[in-house]
Amino acid sequence: MLGKTANGLFWMSRYIERAENTARLVQVGLRMALTRSSSGEDEWASLLATAGATTAFFEKHDAATAMNVVDFLIRDQENASSVLACMNAARTNARLVRTAVTREVWENVNQAWMDLHTLLRQPIREADLPYVLTDIKRDGSLIRGAFDGTMLRNEVYDFARIGTFVERADNTARILDVKYYVLLPSVAFVGSTLDNIQWESILRSVSGQRSYRWVYDANYQPANIADFLILNGRMPRSLAFSYKKIVDNLKYLNGDPDSPKACQRTAQRNMNRLHGRSVADIFEYGLHEFLTEFIEDNNRLSQEIAEDFLFV
Repeated sequence: MLGKTANGLFWMSRYIERAENTARLVQVGLRMALTRSSSGEDEWASLLATAGATTAFFEKHDAATAMNVVDFLIRDQENASSVLACMNAARTNARLVRTAVTREVWENVNQAWMDLHTLLRQPIREADLPYVLTDIKRDGSLIRGAFDGTMLRNEVYDFARIGTFVERADNTARILDVKYYVLLPSVAFVGSTLDNIQWESILRSVSGQRSYRWVYDANYQPANIADFLILNGRMPRSLAFSYKKIVDNLKYLNGDPDSPKACQRTAQRNMNRLHGRSVADIFEYGLHEFLTEFIEDNNRLSQEIAEDFLFV
């Protein structure tokens, strides 16, 4: 496969996943802000930091008000990670690899792009925000369903899946980091009702509330939720699940198991770090520090994939 095609598939999937996860991140901010009696600017500013968009945002806005941040993360096409900008980039990449994907995949990507342009033509009213976020997540699910249901399991499928799970791992780590490091206002709140509400919001943001109950059958406890989203290999948005898929798909792409590529070694090393720890070890080390290192390692893996497979 040409590196240009592999690059298009990888980034098409990353942008689709990023659009959905940006919506999930905004949903976290919305739920967190509702638990506070203050203006909530600290919460919205923390979301910008998590999305890596603080500098770009404050070049355009003076204050991190709810609707300023929402508009920047959802609609602003000058923000390369906004939902609208991501879907534009996903459609551009899908068009470049149109002959490599099925008609159903292309049509769902194109339809999502058209729907979003209609939906986001005007600034979002605060009362409409929950419905807009639901629509964005539904579009991502429809594209993913078309892809899983119609694509051959070949190198096209592998590159797209790797892109999806590299992006998903990054976003799950960032959403967790928002909660534990930034949004909890004080160590005095740990274990409080506010703390529990915020952890519940994290689970809702990754569609994991009910499955968490199935696994732990317990109240929301920080250690259990961190274990669920970092180490549980059955949770499809966990770091461990994402890396298992990345490692498997990289193996499928490299037909020589005795000569692993640099990206394979990095992916395996990242997965081993997850499998070789307990959540107690992670908390003792520092959850924020662990997640920061994970995000850096995940970014390094993305760069190595591009180098090893000659993306252009």
